[in-house]
This record gives sequence, structure tokens and C-alpha cells, in this order.
Amino acid sequence: MIRRFLAPHDATPSHVIKMVMWPLALVTVADMVLYKAIPGHHTNDFTPVHHAVSAFLRHEPVYTANLSSVDPHYLYPPGGTLLLAPIGLLDEANGRTVFLLLNLLAAVLAVHLLLRMFGYTWRSPLAPVAYFFLFLSEALVNTLTFGNVNGLFFLAEVVFLTLLLARRDIAAGVVLGLTIAIKPILVPLLLVALLRKQWSTVAIAVAMPVLTTATAWPLAVDPGRYFVHNLPYSLQVRDYFNSSISGIGAYYGVSSVVTLLARGVLAAMVVISLWLLYRYYRHQELFFVTTATGVLLTAEFALSSLGQQYYSMFLFPFLLTVVLRSSVLRNWPAWLAIFGFASYETWLLFRWPAFGRDLEYSRTAFAWALLLVVVCCVLSDRYLAARRQGRLADGIDPARLAPDFPPKDRYVASQVESGAGIEAR
Repeated sequence: MIRRFLAPHDATPSHVIKMVMWPLALVTVADMVLYKAIPGHHTNDFTPVHHAVSAFLRHEPVYTANLSSVDPHYLYPPGGTLLLAPIGLLDEANGRTVFLLLNLLAAVLAVHLLLRMFGYTWRSPLAPVAYFFLFLSEALVNTLTFGNVNGLFFLAEVVFLTLLLARRDIAAGVVLGLTIAIKPILVPLLLVALLRKQWSTVAIAVAMPVLTTATAWPLAVDPGRYFVHNLPYSLQVRDYFNSSISGIGAYYGVSSVVTLLARGVLAAMVVISLWLLYRYYRHQELFFVTTATGVLLTAEFALSSLGQQYYSMFLFPFLLTVVLRSSVLRNWPAWLAIFGFASYETWLLFRWPAFGRDLEYSRTAFAWALLLVVVCCVLSDRYLAARRQGRLADGIDPARLAPDFPPKDRYVASQVESGAGIEAR
């Protein structure tokens, strides 16, 4: 029995992957939570939130921070303050612990739901690989060590995509609208709903922040100050802790013309990618929704006024498309880019400090840009090849593509194919 457990003679490749990856995944989770997340970090995103919602509950001014410092600031609107107010019922230490656990559980549940969206369960060899990758990533490590809300937003993103694919438009709009009411990082997903003509989703998602702000307004002391004090600051390009192209340009003193040109070129590539995705892949619903989501969010992080590396957590649904036969990520440049923004390792080189500092500070921006370039190049190459061969009417997928891999779990795959309409045939 011991021999069968430790060295089964009939182990399949899937069994071997699971036997290797589950211990690695679980140990990585324990290391990240116990060694990194619970002790915390000198960057503390939770304290400003706790102070703000506590002031809100005490009916005191909320938007009083000195925005000229480089410390984390509270930038959520009045509606977001109302939604986050329950955090202020606990003291800061206990509130941080509860908040950390909620974000941790949200990330675990998000991956579980994401696997099921793609037709897999926790029994699949893909499950431990996905958890290992997520808990090793900078995005989740710093989300938890900083005390940020991104874990909950990651879960909200996956729930929204699941509801959107299932055509549960009202519920999808509520979920997305609640995230926008707190912070608008998932706003680009409105375009995915628009492209799919799910109008009620868009309408409800837009209405939710308006409704929460109207509800919070009479309960707050200084709600108007957010719009004249905090909102203009959050729209500015800052030259620290900013991995967007504009942020890197500001840090290195690059000409505004050069920065604008670089953003314009990438924006054009994004438009081309989205057009090709919509024109030729919109009926492959799972692939279209998750890939368009990845392109839009990557473009937001790279091209907007602020992009921070741990935003990359929201690209996880896009990264999982590598298992689909039409994936644009089955090439090494894509994964070079993914390593650039996903790795928690620091590239500060003590032997060559100037070069290491430049590499560390700019790698995320270049990685996001490279990913956008790769997607555009792959889709454009498919389109040009199909046009040369006269088969555009049949789509732009190459004639020979490797199948979905790994094979889907039979029970979940049958549900996906027969019940939800997630993957159009």
C-alpha cells in the first residue's frame, strides 16, 4: 500500500503532474501567507482605508489626507466608502487580519470558478498549476502583504465573466457596478458587454456607482471634497510607483511627445486586436470574452495615468486561455512578457545598481507593452495568412492547431457544452 501511494506503477501523466504540483502549490500558499502576508510590508494600503471608513462611521471628514506625500492615500469615492464601511467596525489590527483572509479566500474561490469556466475541476492537473502560479505571483503576494482589495476584485471579475457568459445580464451588471463604485479598475469590461450587446448589464453597471454615491452623500461629512480634492489627484500621472508608460516617461524625464507616440502606437495595436477578435472570434464566446478582457485590461494598465504591477492579477483569466486551441498565448514571447509582470522576484542588481534599478522599475511597463504587441502580431498574422489563402469566410484560425490542453474534466465539460452556452460550436 505504501509503495502504491509513493510510487504507483500505473500513474498517468495527469497523476504525476498532480503529485508534483499539489505539494508545491500548498507549500507556496503557506510560505506566502505565513512569511509574507501576515507580517505585512512597509507599504500599507489598509491603514488609509481603515482610517477613512472609521471616520465615515464617526461622521467625521474623510478626504483630509495630504496628497503631496508618497504614502498610500485613500482615493475611493463616497459610494465606495459606504460599501467598505463594515471594515471600520473592527479595530485596525483585527480588521487587517479579516481583510487579508477575505482577499485570500476570494482569490482561491476565483481560481476555482475560473477553472470551472474553462471546463476543469480541482481534480484536473491544471488546478495545482494554476494555484501555484497565482500564489507565486507578485500580484497576489503584494495584494495580501499591502492589505489591498484586489483579491476581492479578482473574484468579482471572475463572477462577472461567468455571469456574462451565462447571459445573466442583471446579476453581471450588479457585480461589475459594485466594483466600479469602489474603484473603476474594471471599467473596461463594460466594452466587452457592449460588444456582446448585453445592454442591461452596461446600464446597471453604470447606475450602481451613481446609486451608491447618492446613498452615501447625506451620510458623509465631506463627499463633495472627493471630486475637487481626491479625484483630480487620482487622474494625474505620478512619477513614483507607476508602471504605466506615462509613469515611466515621467520618472525618466522622457519627452511628452515620445510618450504620447508610444501610447498611440500601442493603442492602435489594441484597436486592431479588438477588431480582429470581434470580427472572427465573437462566436467562440469563452475565448472571445477572456481574451478581449485581457487585451482591454492590459491596455488600461499600460496606457492610463496609473498602472501598478499587482493589477496584473486581473489578467489571470486571459492567461488561462493558453489551454484553448485558438489561444494567442502559445508562443514564447507572450510568456516572456508574462514573466516580466508576474514575477515577484526583484531585478535590483547590487553589482550593477544603475542597470538593475532601471530594469526593475521599467520591466512591468515593457512586459505589458510586449504582451499587447504579441497579441496584435499573432492575430494580424492569422488574418493575413487566411486572406492570402482565401479562407477568411471560414475564420482566421490556422488549419492546423493543437487541441485544447489538458483534456477537460468530462463532467464539467459536458455541463459547459450542453448547459451554459459558454463555448459556441
